[in-house]
Amino acid sequence: MISINNLSVEFSAKSLFDNISYVINPRDKIALVGKNGAGKSTMLKIICGLQQPTSGTVAVPNDVTIGYLPQQMVLTDSLTVIEEVGKAFSHIDQLKDQLDKVNEELATRTDYESIEYARLIEHVSELSERLSMSDNQNAIAEMEKTLLGLGFNRSDFKRPTSEFSGGWRMRIELAKLLLTRPDVLLLDEPTNHLDIESIQWLENFLITKAKAVVLVSHDRTFIDNITNRTIEISLGKIYDYSVNYSKFVELRKERIEQQMRAYLNQQKQIADTEEFIERFRYKATKAVQVQSRMKQLAKIERIEVDEVDNSRLNLKFPPAPRSGDYPIIADNVGKAYGNHQVFDNATFTIKRGEKVAFVGKNGEGKSTLVKCIMNEIPFTGSLKIGHNVKIGYFAQNQAQLLDGELTVFDTIDHVAVGDIRLKIRDILGAFMFGGEASDKKVKVLSGGEKTRLAMIKLLLEPVNVLILDEPTNHLDMKTKDILKQAIKDFNGTVIVVSHDREFLDGLVEKVYEFGGGKVRECLGGIYEFLEKKKLQSLQELELSKSPETRPKLESGPRDEQPQATNDTSSATHRKLSYAEQRQNEKIIKRATKKVEEAETQITAYEQTIKDIEQRIADGDASPETLQSHAQATKDLENAMSVWELATIELDQLKSHINQ
Repeated sequence: MISINNLSVEFSAKSLFDNISYVINPRDKIALVGKNGAGKSTMLKIICGLQQPTSGTVAVPNDVTIGYLPQQMVLTDSLTVIEEVGKAFSHIDQLKDQLDKVNEELATRTDYESIEYARLIEHVSELSERLSMSDNQNAIAEMEKTLLGLGFNRSDFKRPTSEFSGGWRMRIELAKLLLTRPDVLLLDEPTNHLDIESIQWLENFLITKAKAVVLVSHDRTFIDNITNRTIEISLGKIYDYSVNYSKFVELRKERIEQQMRAYLNQQKQIADTEEFIERFRYKATKAVQVQSRMKQLAKIERIEVDEVDNSRLNLKFPPAPRSGDYPIIADNVGKAYGNHQVFDNATFTIKRGEKVAFVGKNGEGKSTLVKCIMNEIPFTGSLKIGHNVKIGYFAQNQAQLLDGELTVFDTIDHVAVGDIRLKIRDILGAFMFGGEASDKKVKVLSGGEKTRLAMIKLLLEPVNVLILDEPTNHLDMKTKDILKQAIKDFNGTVIVVSHDREFLDGLVEKVYEFGGGKVRECLGGIYEFLEKKKLQSLQELELSKSPETRPKLESGPRDEQPQATNDTSSATHRKLSYAEQRQNEKIIKRATKKVEEAETQITAYEQTIKDIEQRIADGDASPETLQSHAQATKDLENAMSVWELATIELDQLKSHINQ
């Protein structure tokens, strides 16, 4: 489908890709992996035409559509969420024209058994699938379903996009991209701004509805669940495996071991042959054998062992100056934006040397509380910073705050003071910015390289409290492990905001759960927290409702309960409760009926399609029959969308009423 031919890219006389070739086939789900700076994001930009290679070509058929989600983008803020997402359907008229032309061509052809005719039929099906969302009602249903899946509430749909953070606006762009249903999806770190619930929904969408996908992600579970092919970029070359990432790691290790064994055996054979030639080179009686061995040696095809990129980050936080016993004390801290109370009555104490995690669904206030601690925003209550506390803060957008026009060296030189300026080159080398890499401009760095550079700035001044807000975004798997070990070795206090359960495991000894406007403390590591909450994973934490959002049951001795003023008041209360219960039953019944009606429609359309396919199998491949099949397929897609939306609404109603 898309062919990459002899691709080469050079930056500052350094080769990023060296004569790379491969093909992206329909239905491929490709994990594009490699170390930070290996060229993964550059590869995606070249495929979608945003960047030109030094040499080589990317061949994309005219009828193939490509959708690209970059790590960062410039977003507009002039429309509401639903209006912005509605832009995904601006291509409908073009699709209708394409479908009419293909149907006209089918009507004039009689070569029903030819490969070209089969391709036209397949193209009709693809166009019909895209047009299945052309009805206004179904388009709205698809938009709502996608936005709900990505974590938006219905109340968000008519809010201006300008009211949302950069991460949520990236979700809006992702929703638009998914709704266009391109032939090839290029996704660069799509999970960086998603919580676990949304990640699960995106996984299911990419598995069941997406066509070809090329995915860059450092979330091992995410790429393992989705992909069926792994392409590694390493030292300018690619290694292509038709397996998911975990299996690829095993096969790569086996490949290197086999190459090394073959290489060593060949080297021994060559050494033995050369020794024989040297020993008998000047003996006339052995001249024939020597000549034979020399010819044999010249014919040997030398085995090469694939070069492995073993460069690694050398990360160690400076020793922490001693602080007071209680670096952070929060007393009834709250934060509201207008009428929206993000959290309230947050009361806790973090002791010197503790390593704690802030966990919970996006939008529940984790980063907001961090900003309160940093005194970046006003809040209610009291936040005391202990004696001699020096905070090092890594914000979610820390890498984006770097000046793109500065070089790597200048970025650090501008903030370094004293004797540390004499060691800048050594520090950059430890962070894999040695040699010419230190002269790169920041704007050409990958997301992971920018994160590493921002981390250097954090290390330049000794601190005793580290606050890290999603520090693993954009970092490759090896670097995440190195960062985790550096935090474990750090002798100061640490607060980590993260959705990454694997990263938090063994790192933190206390968890603060954000949800329902409250902040709750749980002693123990991440798995102890999950066990106490009787949850299997953070995903269940995010899917569950916090206890504080449920109605509280009255408790205590009878004489402490407020007494009703008279029997009429008590009877009225009972009557209202009964009426509410009946109303809830009616709402559930109506929602259930919508689901059942959608299921009945689906069954009917499936039977219609089955009957038409039987007619085609019996030899009736007329344009009218094929058009009927396309229309029935479209109707089935519409019915499926209506059913999915009705099911979501029913589940939400049941969840709300049962609270």
